[in-house]
Amino acid sequence: MPTTLGEVRFVHVTPRIYLAGAGSTMGPMRITHLGHACILVETAGARILLDPGTFSHGFEELQGLDAVVVTHAHPDHLDVERLPVLLEANDGAVLRAEPETAASLLDSGLGVAPLHPGDVLEVAGVRVEAVGGEHAVIHADVPRIGNVGLLVRAEGEPTLFHPGDSYATAPAGVDVLALPLSAPWAASKEMIDFCRAVGAGAGFPIHDALLSPLGRGLYVNQARTLGHLELRDLAGAGPVEF
Repeated sequence: MPTTLGEVRFVHVTPRIYLAGAGSTMGPMRITHLGHACILVETAGARILLDPGTFSHGFEELQGLDAVVVTHAHPDHLDVERLPVLLEANDGAVLRAEPETAASLLDSGLGVAPLHPGDVLEVAGVRVEAVGGEHAVIHADVPRIGNVGLLVRAEGEPTLFHPGDSYATAPAGVDVLALPLSAPWAASKEMIDFCRAVGAGAGFPIHDALLSPLGRGLYVNQARTLGHLELRDLAGAGPVEF
């Protein structure tokens, strides 16, 4: 059962499991950071893209995807103009999104299904579980929207956690943390406590497009020294094995 931080309390939801594809022999997990919140996760059996947003580049050229999964509706996590082109080039890929986001995409004519907190998408031997449910508070005057963190697991490979836009849910058993460094909804003290609460053995920075190189280096150093996270910088590194 995940623990929680802040004012969002995780409520267990009985998983609804969606099957899409078949598994295969497992190997190391490879992660490519495509800028800001967008990452490509490759296991021995699947290629899964998370949060293809407007601040990210290169995802529109990908092929052979098994799934595209979106944590929430903000444009830096979801580029509604490039997403249809991506799906046309990957006609076998399933599209899943946080429920409010899924409803909006469905209205635009895309084939998508909601991923509620507690739901599990199974695709090609990989389990993607949605946790949390709410976006972090930006300001009292800004309405909160839905947000699901994503736990990505494959047998014999590390467990990855992409929290979307929230530090509220800290699941147990995370090996690799995709760490949001900075955002209008975040403070460095919260980022540090989030690192400690998750307790992952390794991680890499995401959600960093608003930072200058100097500021980015400061936040990375804080995550390493105060958050006790072995942070690997994947910016421009291509696929990296974990």
